[in-house]
Amino acid sequence: MAKPLPPDWRTVATRTLALTLSLVAALAATVLLIEAAVQDGRDLWDVVRSSLIFVSTAWLAWGAALAFTGLAPARPVAAPDLAAGPAPRTVVLVPICNEDPVTTFARIAAMDQSIRAAGVEADIAILSDTRDAGGALRERHAYVRLLQITGGTGRIFYRRRNDNRGRKAGNVEDFIRRSGGAYDYAVILDADSLMEGGAIRTMIARMQADPKLGLLQTLPRIIGAQSLFGRAVQFAAAFHGPVFTRGLARMQGQTGPFWGHNAIVRLRAFAESCALPELSGKPPFGGHILSHDYVEAALLARAGWAVRVDPAIEGSFEEGPENILAFARRDRRWAQGNLQHIRLLLAPGLPMWSRFVFLQGIFAYLVSVLWGAFMIASIVATIKAPPPDYFPEPHLLFPVFPSDRTKEITTLVFGIAGLLVLPKVAILTGAILSGRARGFGGGLKAGLSVLVEIALTSIIAPLMLMYQSRAVMQVFAGRDGGWPANQRGEGSLTLGQGVQAGLWISAVGVAALVLVAQVAPELTLWLTPVCLPMVVAPLIIALTSRAIGRSVFAVPDEAAPAPVVRRYHAILADWGGTAPATPEPPIREAGHAPV
Repeated sequence: MAKPLPPDWRTVATRTLALTLSLVAALAATVLLIEAAVQDGRDLWDVVRSSLIFVSTAWLAWGAALAFTGLAPARPVAAPDLAAGPAPRTVVLVPICNEDPVTTFARIAAMDQSIRAAGVEADIAILSDTRDAGGALRERHAYVRLLQITGGTGRIFYRRRNDNRGRKAGNVEDFIRRSGGAYDYAVILDADSLMEGGAIRTMIARMQADPKLGLLQTLPRIIGAQSLFGRAVQFAAAFHGPVFTRGLARMQGQTGPFWGHNAIVRLRAFAESCALPELSGKPPFGGHILSHDYVEAALLARAGWAVRVDPAIEGSFEEGPENILAFARRDRRWAQGNLQHIRLLLAPGLPMWSRFVFLQGIFAYLVSVLWGAFMIASIVATIKAPPPDYFPEPHLLFPVFPSDRTKEITTLVFGIAGLLVLPKVAILTGAILSGRARGFGGGLKAGLSVLVEIALTSIIAPLMLMYQSRAVMQVFAGRDGGWPANQRGEGSLTLGQGVQAGLWISAVGVAALVLVAQVAPELTLWLTPVCLPMVVAPLIIALTSRAIGRSVFAVPDEAAPAPVVRRYHAILADWGGTAPATPEPPIREAGHAPV
């Protein structure tokens, strides 16, 4: 087995700088808290609070470091084109499971036309894990229509597995074992993915130009959002996402990320390196690996292959959740998958940075619990604090009043808020100076969108803290969340649905405010920004799912949709959701005879 590729000096310097910034910010927050707490003397709860604020602040500072690292524009590099000689054998893999076949196959039709227009020779393999017989029949009908409008017989294949082991990762693995030898590269998509043929051409050329490149991840842009929540996520992904991802690329170097879709892999490398084990024991910590993409990236790096992400590759798209409930449902699965990585931290042979990436993914969910624990510890510490002693020394003629801790607490609160807000302000400033903001409606409109996004994120954050904390506690309690189907197209929610989804959060918020007002009234003001959104959680869930206009959160893809997106919409409108009446052709397995 080859050794992992060593990081270059730029990557090492970037990592060192980011880690240093995170530690300095965490130490500063801890010192401020200790200075505020020492007024009442030290006890165990002060130690607990200090430890929690250190870890939580370090996590926030790490995210800020990613943004600041990505602010500098990338050096322009000429994109390679396809090498002369025989075209590489490429397949586009589209794993599906219980999806709407009309929208899914319309996307595939649009991509097929874009791929051919770009002069790329590539097959498309639709890999179905749908278990419902009626859904499978609708997929076959949509496949017939797909072949009719594309003339894709012989290059577009469909197969449905009888055994769903391993879910999506197992679906792709099954294809690679049976048919992977027929191809050099595989572009892996999700059912809601769209990619321009030009993007796929660029990715193939990059793989050809670097024989050590095992996986190249693009940054998909979210399209099609209609709701307040969905458009906020879409805007953040388009406006902030490229900067954060550029920082991630500089941070991770050759040991980059894999997000499971909208990426290209070298099939030989993937086949030799990425067979996933089934973990011993029962779910949630045993069984199939849920967050398989992180693990596959680590296994490629362990085998000496480069894994990179490039946000500059244009023409990569996906859809996003339209409401908080859909996001939380998907996040529950990711929480279980990331926490499952606790068992892989000491896996043999992994690069140290891959282990650190696992740790980041784990803390992405633990940090919600840590923030909740910090607030609880702060309440308990305030209750247990001794009453002020105005005459600490005998025979004092005048009382000694305790020092006011407001300055330290205020500095701590604004410092933590700054770690969240300053990176976005810096990104906005850079976008205005570089002219990138013009694609988002200009500097003023982009600035308004950033302000509204920050406000909306702040309101939603307590709800996500509750959802993520519940998910973490369920996983550690041994509760398997399974693999719920994605609810694509799920949009507006009624207030009744909001109550059903968020009443428990409201109850926790009301109980917390009442308790704090009774036992630690001096903390009420500080906890109100957290508890108040929790109290009105059902209303927030319902209102943010409603469709809004384009007065805020404008993105370039709305004003000038990519050709593949326009073609997808045209095909979808033409299909109208009906199945063809013509006989079905044989269903072909890519690389195999008809089945």
